[in-house]
Amino acid sequence: MLRALLLLLIGALLPARAPAALDAKAAVDTEATPAAPTPPTPPTPAPPTPAAPTLAAPPPERVVAGHTRFDLERADITVFVDHLVSRGFDRAAAFALLAKAEPQPGIIDAMNRPAEKALAWWEYRARFLSSERIEAGARLWREHRELLDAIAIERHVSPEYLLGILGIETSFGRITGRYRVLDALTTLAFDYPARSEYFQQELEQFLLLCRNGALDPLTTLGSYAGAMGVAQFMPSSFQRYAVHEGGAGHPDLWNDWADIFASIGNYLREHGWEDGQPVLAEAELGAAPAPAPAASLALTDTLGALRSRGMRVASLLGDDTPCMTIPAALESSTTYRVGFQNFYVITRYNRSPLYAMAVHDLAQALVARVINDIGPTSRNESAGHS
Repeated sequence: MLRALLLLLIGALLPARAPAALDAKAAVDTEATPAAPTPPTPPTPAPPTPAAPTLAAPPPERVVAGHTRFDLERADITVFVDHLVSRGFDRAAAFALLAKAEPQPGIIDAMNRPAEKALAWWEYRARFLSSERIEAGARLWREHRELLDAIAIERHVSPEYLLGILGIETSFGRITGRYRVLDALTTLAFDYPARSEYFQQELEQFLLLCRNGALDPLTTLGSYAGAMGVAQFMPSSFQRYAVHEGGAGHPDLWNDWADIFASIGNYLREHGWEDGQPVLAEAELGAAPAPAPAASLALTDTLGALRSRGMRVASLLGDDTPCMTIPAALESSTTYRVGFQNFYVITRYNRSPLYAMAVHDLAQALVARVINDIGPTSRNESAGHS
């Protein structure tokens, strides 16, 4: 009886899922898996995210042969819907939407083998700092220099780090994910016990965004972890930090570069970014013993303490500066770097020291490329913006 009612509700409330053309090579989520190198073509954001679905005269759903659905009578799904109802959702509409979600076993496999756990720093860096990626970032900077300068001033974050995030996350908008976010988040919320609570929260935030008209639940695509747009915001980050520079309306993190740049800047600033301060410094052990692996990504040391142990740090910051030591494994040796507050802030975007180092190194490579491009006559003018 319940299933018969659900099928009627599905046909009455929501449109059928339109098949999406998916490129298997574009499947990437940089919270866990590095993106493929950027080809030497102008960066192009993903196609527009369609408006929220209309409920007027929807066509009947067509379930493609071989596709599966979640068991809506599962206790955990029922409890989740009860929670949604307590937040103001319509029970029948919530069940009808979850009935559209398709389990994705491949996502569970991907979550169990993130690239950060498999790659050494020298491998990770080589994958992300290709000449093609650097050129794509420099091209984007040249095309949007005035906008980037304005956002950098408004958000108090240097433009190279806005671009560094974009370059590592999605190759400057080229790779934004091929999974329906509804499928990805529902799969992780109910079939990935290790982090089910977190992904149920993200699924709730995604459904809130859809209910408010910001996203279409049936066509919005993202990474296998549910990250969305050129900036790869999870739904909770979209709710808290995405901004629409045009005033009224919803943020567009797929097509509007002003919204994309400003939202990343807002995220970094709200997490404690210090304008004009360094991200990291190179270091040599000197007489200091090799540091033990850090238990967490926290600024648990000071420059003075490192110097007192004999470490030589290429920084003029004072001894009371909070910091952390980061080992950077090369192919045949290990070097060390010292991260400061802004390094810590980048790890709030993605909790991986490899990721944060890659963002920094890409940002610096972009600065070098753009300065070379503009020539000596314009360097003094542009230096104040970067």
